[in-house]
Amino acid sequence: MKRTDRQVDAELIARVQQGDKRAFDLLVIKYQRRIMRLLSRQVRNPSDIEDIAQETFIKAYRALPNFRGDSAFYTWLYRIAINTARNWYVAQMRRPQTVDPRENPEGETFDHIDNLKDINTPDAVLASRQVAQAINQAMAELPEELSTAITLREVEGLSYDEIAQAMDCPVGTVRSRIFRAREAIANKLRPVLQDDSKKRW
Repeated sequence: MKRTDRQVDAELIARVQQGDKRAFDLLVIKYQRRIMRLLSRQVRNPSDIEDIAQETFIKAYRALPNFRGDSAFYTWLYRIAINTARNWYVAQMRRPQTVDPRENPEGETFDHIDNLKDINTPDAVLASRQVAQAINQAMAELPEELSTAITLREVEGLSYDEIAQAMDCPVGTVRSRIFRAREAIANKLRPVLQDDSKKRW
C-alpha cells in the first residue's frame, strides 16, 4: 500500500526527533523548491530568497522536537517561512533601500521571461506584457496578508483549510483575504483588458 506524503513526512520527522540529521536533509530536499517559490512571491532579490529559505529550515530544525503533527509538516513549514519573511521585511524597512538588480534606473523591473524570443505579433506581445505588469503591480500593492493568501491558493494550490493553518487564522478570514486580493487584481486588470464588467478572474 502506497504511503501518503504525510505518512512519509511523519516517519522522517520521527527520525529527526531521534537524532537522525540525514532525515532532515531529505525534508529540505523535498520542500526547498516549494518554499523558494513561495518566498519568491514575497521577496524580489534571489539572494535574499535563499537566505530566508535557509533561515526557515534552520528555524524548522530547531523547532522540530516540539512538532506534534497536528497539521501537515509543509503547512507548519509554510507558516515558519511566512513569519521569517515577515521578520525579514520588517528588518529591511529599517535599512536604507537598495536598487533591485532587475530594475533599470527608472525603476522598471524586467522578468527573465523578457529575454525569451517571442514569435507572437507585436500587439499580442504588448497586450500580454501589459496584463503581466498589471498583475505584478496589483500583487505588489496588496497588503502582506492578502498577497500571502492569494499566493498560497493560486501559486501553491493549497486548500482553504491548509492556508488557514499556514497563516494561523480562521478559514473565513482566508476566504475574505482571497476574495479581496482577487478584487484588487481584477480592478487593476479591467483598464488593461478594457473590461467594464464586474467579473473577477
